[in-house]
Amino acid sequence: MLNRILSYTRRCVEDYDMIQAGDRIAVGVSGGKDSLALLVALAKLSEFYPLPFTVEAFTLDMGPVDGGPRMDFTPVAELCQSLGVPYTILHSEIQHIIFDLRKEKNPCSMCAKMRRGALHNAIRERGITKIALGHHFDDAVETFFLSLFYEGRLSCFQPVTYLDRTGITQIRPLLYCSEWMLRRAAETVPLPVVFNPCPADGATKRQEVKELIKSLDKQYPGLKSRVFGAMQGLPLPAWGPVEHRRVPLERDFVRTVRTVGRLLAEEEEGRRFLLEEAAEIDAVDRFLRLKDERGPLCRKSPRI
Repeated sequence: MLNRILSYTRRCVEDYDMIQAGDRIAVGVSGGKDSLALLVALAKLSEFYPLPFTVEAFTLDMGPVDGGPRMDFTPVAELCQSLGVPYTILHSEIQHIIFDLRKEKNPCSMCAKMRRGALHNAIRERGITKIALGHHFDDAVETFFLSLFYEGRLSCFQPVTYLDRTGITQIRPLLYCSEWMLRRAAETVPLPVVFNPCPADGATKRQEVKELIKSLDKQYPGLKSRVFGAMQGLPLPAWGPVEHRRVPLERDFVRTVRTVGRLLAEEEEGRRFLLEEAAEIDAVDRFLRLKDERGPLCRKSPRI
C-alpha cells in the first residue's frame, strides 16, 4: 500500500508542478495518519526524484486541555530518525486558549488560523518557504461540498497555493490518495499514529458532511470520484493539472538501477522481490494509462 501511495504522490506532484530543484519542504506532522503518510511518502520520494529536494518535519504541540498531559510525540521523533528527516516540535498553548480561556463554540476556524500562523512563522525563521500539507482525496471532496452547502460557492482549497503575505507556498501531494488508502497504510506499515485529544474531534460540520457523502457514495457508487474529476475538469481555480510530463531519469541512475536488478535476480529471494514489485508497477502503469485515455485521474480512482 505504501508503494501505491508513493506512486500516486509522485503523479500528483508532477501533475501540479509542486516541487522544484533545491526545495526545502516542511511537512506539518500532527501525528495523525494523513500527515505521517505524507512524511514517509515525501521522504521516500526525495531519495529518487529527478529534481533534488529535502524534507524537514515540524509538529505544533497544541498544549494540554483542562490541565491534562501534552501529547507524546516520541514515536514520531523515532520515525523521523529512521527516515533521516530533521524533526522539530513547536510548543504552544493553543488548545488552552481556545477551549479553556475563550471557550469557543466553533473552535475549528480559529484553531486552524493560530496553527497556520505559528507553523509559518517557525519555518520562515529557518529559511523554508514551502510546506506540504496532508489533505487527501476525501478532504478535497468534503471541502467542495462544505463550500457549496454553507457558502453557496463552487470552491475548494488549491493543490498549490502561494501566500503572498508570507511568501510561503503550500502544496498538497496526497490529493490523489483516498482516506482508505492512508488508513490501510497506517495499519499495515504500521505508522506511529498519536491520539488527538481535541474536544472538537468528530463533532464538526466536516464530520457531518463526511457521513453524508459516505451515504451518497453507497447509493450512487463512484460519486466522490466523479466530483473530484469535475473539480479538475471545470476546472476550479488552479485545479487543472498541467500537461503530464515525467522528467527524464539521469543515465547514471538508470545504470545503477539495472545493476541492482541484475544482482537481485541472482538470488531466489531477490527474484521473488522483483516479481512482486514488477506486478505492482504494472498495475499502476495500467491505471495511469487508463487515466490518460479517460481524463482526470480520479474519475477512475480506486473505490474508497
